[in-house]
Amino acid sequence: MKPAPFEYHAPQTVEQAVALLAELAPLNGRVLAGGQSLVPAMSFRLARPAHLVDINGIAALARCTVAAQHLAIGAGVRHAAFHRPAVGGPLGRLLAMIVRHIAHEPIRRRGTFCGSLAHADPASEWCCVAVTLGATLVAQSAHGARHIRAADFFTGVMTTTLAENELLAEARLPLLPPDTRVGFVEFSRRAGDFALGMALATYRLVGGRIADARLGIGGIESRPRRVSEAERILEGGAPTAECFAAAAAAVAQSVAPMTDATAEAAYRRELIASLSRRALEQAA
Repeated sequence: MKPAPFEYHAPQTVEQAVALLAELAPLNGRVLAGGQSLVPAMSFRLARPAHLVDINGIAALARCTVAAQHLAIGAGVRHAAFHRPAVGGPLGRLLAMIVRHIAHEPIRRRGTFCGSLAHADPASEWCCVAVTLGATLVAQSAHGARHIRAADFFTGVMTTTLAENELLAEARLPLLPPDTRVGFVEFSRRAGDFALGMALATYRLVGGRIADARLGIGGIESRPRRVSEAERILEGGAPTAECFAAAAAAVAQSVAPMTDATAEAAYRRELIASLSRRALEQAA
């Protein structure tokens, strides 16, 4: 099939883009960045935007920069930008580890980090990263910028707090301390498929004890989140198999897994326990 008719707009600055969104969003206008979710939906006529605002010509959005203890990722930055560490230290290593799980290379060459956040698929690796690491998301409109905690940004399956006239212009990931240990594990039926579940773990060891523990999950519930029950078990504990197993059991008890065409809730509950334990062991 072919997309339904639409008008194409190609702003050259962020100011032009948000001005167009202010005008066109009420008329069913949509932002086009990587297009790896939107364009297929348009081709099947599941999405029928009357206007496309293409931000690929805005050079200011195609950059990763480090400032004020965070990595700022612009709306035009592709997944493939993280094939090599985009920043030194544990954060750069973690992003380079995770990006290999995202679809296939042609999609990683076109799809964008911020586009994945705005799409808000529960199985998105970057959504899990943003929530687990405590990212700040910058939504830009004609009225100015709005800073949103990643934990408050996702409200359900493919739904966010982003207003129709706002552009998700930037994601800011906090830099991780140099001694941070990281682990990420996901499961999909085939390489490149959407994940049925994923777990991201970060922590430090201080005097042989776990500190600053973060354990996030994705693909299990309608949105990614940190599992505070498991983090409390980890904090101050020794990095042992017993501690990790207890934290994984807490994850399994706390989740409300989805049932869909790919997996039942009971399967996802067992899966996330295994993935959580493996992510913690990988970090160790």
